[in-house]
Amino acid sequence: MERQDIPDLARLARPVVDLDHSVKPVAVQPFIIRSWHRCLHEFGLDPDSDQPVARVDPDDLKIRRERLGRSRAIAREEMASLDQQLAGSGCSVLLADPDGVVLDLIGDPACRDSAMAHGLVQGANWSERHRGTNSLGTCAIEQQPVLVHHSEHFLSRHVDLTGSAAPVFDHEGKLLAVLNASSFSRMTQQHTLALIEVSARMIENRAFLGHFRKHYVLRFHSHPEVIGSVREGILALDESGRVLAANRSARALLGLTRTDVLAGRTLPMLFNIGIEGLLSRKNRAWLAPLPLYEARHGNRFYSLLTLPKNSSFSLATNTPRQSVQPVNAPPRGGFPIVHLDKLQFGEPRMAYNVQCARRVLNQDIPILLMGETGTGKEVFAKAVHAEYAGAGRPFVAVNCVAIPESLIESELFGYASGAFTGASRGGQRGKILQAHGGTLFLDEIGDMPLLLQARLLRVLEEREVVPLGGESPVKIDIKLISATHRNLKELVAEGKFREDLYYRLQGISLTLPPLRARRDRQAIIGHLITLEANGAPVRLSAAAMKCLDAYDWPGNFRQLRNVLRTILALREGDEINVRDLPEEFSACSAKTAVQMTDESPAAEAETTGFGQDEPEATAMDEWEGVHLSAPEAAERIVILQTLKDSRWNMTLTAKRMFISRNTLYRKMKNLSIDLNG
Repeated sequence: MERQDIPDLARLARPVVDLDHSVKPVAVQPFIIRSWHRCLHEFGLDPDSDQPVARVDPDDLKIRRERLGRSRAIAREEMASLDQQLAGSGCSVLLADPDGVVLDLIGDPACRDSAMAHGLVQGANWSERHRGTNSLGTCAIEQQPVLVHHSEHFLSRHVDLTGSAAPVFDHEGKLLAVLNASSFSRMTQQHTLALIEVSARMIENRAFLGHFRKHYVLRFHSHPEVIGSVREGILALDESGRVLAANRSARALLGLTRTDVLAGRTLPMLFNIGIEGLLSRKNRAWLAPLPLYEARHGNRFYSLLTLPKNSSFSLATNTPRQSVQPVNAPPRGGFPIVHLDKLQFGEPRMAYNVQCARRVLNQDIPILLMGETGTGKEVFAKAVHAEYAGAGRPFVAVNCVAIPESLIESELFGYASGAFTGASRGGQRGKILQAHGGTLFLDEIGDMPLLLQARLLRVLEEREVVPLGGESPVKIDIKLISATHRNLKELVAEGKFREDLYYRLQGISLTLPPLRARRDRQAIIGHLITLEANGAPVRLSAAAMKCLDAYDWPGNFRQLRNVLRTILALREGDEINVRDLPEEFSACSAKTAVQMTDESPAAEAETTGFGQDEPEATAMDEWEGVHLSAPEAAERIVILQTLKDSRWNMTLTAKRMFISRNTLYRKMKNLSIDLNG
């Protein structure tokens, strides 16, 4: 009992055998200290107590399980998947309620007796009040992911145990359950903890979507490829567009940490769009990712709308002529590998990029691709790979922003058998070794954690990799291509990116121009629509081509491809006209319509898409003595209407027109639009 009055924190500063077999002290985590103080001063526990773990009676266990409802079935599916990932590691996967009572357990048969002897059984009460510091009970109180290893347990009875646990929250932000993996391994479980966190988020998101399956659900992220993963933001909406609930990622992406701050807000309070805009025939947000802009800070997101199950919402005239891919289905395959020469379409800057890439094909010179998101960096990398290595060698792509930071090290470098608790038997080859003899493409390299940058630099310098927990280096032969939309020089200056790694990656730097700056847009649009039509006899009208060509394309090729897919899915004939374009093209649609009317008056009824109640452009030919051409008059109408719809908010107006505020002010001046007049 000598530890009852003063916590033996020195006992917690344990030496640990790290993955490289060096002995390193591990600092005491603050939550462990808080837990020990609770055990001593609130619960009055004896650290040398040898009392076995108490269990609730079967009726109580049944009631506790029923409280979780459908979420328990979802959790059991994720537990089974997690158990497969941890197979052979001696781990028991447990689900506990907020009181720390074990509801379900999947265990390694080889360790069943040891687990039962330590109380790892269904119905066991692992609350901190009864069992002291432990992963299940401490996680339930701290409501954060925790790792409790050996002597960090308050009760000496449990010092052979290592547990990793993560909280699972419901749609209201309340603790729903605790997911846990426990074993008797001597090694820590940092990798296992990362897997537990991902699985807990997966349970949360699936339970959220199931609870709101009869409502509109908006799924969003700043990177479209992350939509559908555990990191996506999710908002549940009623028919008026009012927010009913938000998951943790949604609050984090919008910079709102409290659980109740989003409920009750309407979509226009968060983004530059309302529920009507999402449901419009032009936007078709339920078919393809739609660019949205945050109302407060202007951050750009991509979103997909899930319609209510058994919804009475009718697409009416929007009903597609052919079946379309459901929102929840995985996206269609990426671009096929394109020959380097066919990436130019007559664009001088791309011709220069192709020429430079070809010169370093057979040399040990890395390529760094820079450019905005969606400019085709991976397509370019695949084209380089095809010419360098051919189809028979591997092309391995790693998106550094899409992999959780806690898992990216094992994903890149792989691990040896027994490297950590949960490591697969036989280990796992990392992405770098998988790319041996071919090309390794590191996308969004600017988002790689600093600690991993040092390891990557060593691999690139020595041309060998040591898997986590391994001893012998493995030689590699790879062509390295990196890509980023961020300014690496600025990141270096801010201390967020290693300078030595920057210069190692920058063997040759190529900047891919944004779509709006390319002179070959019409050739690109024609090529892509033929590709997406998959042999169907589809053609663009001259007016529609002009609109697509004149658009700014803030999402670049990714946005263009999604727009073309949507247009093709919902087209009403073999010719695509201006009226078939999404709503965001309204500004250029009006301008192009007037231009086409001037060129061919007979085409007006067919191509403009204007209703009879729309104002006529000719009524604005004269404004306060300033003569306007027909296209300028049409553009003036569009700007005035957008200003009105945006309640004369200049920032929101510029975003809705996909132009900068400076451009908007310049256009207003040229078109004699005076807000003070």
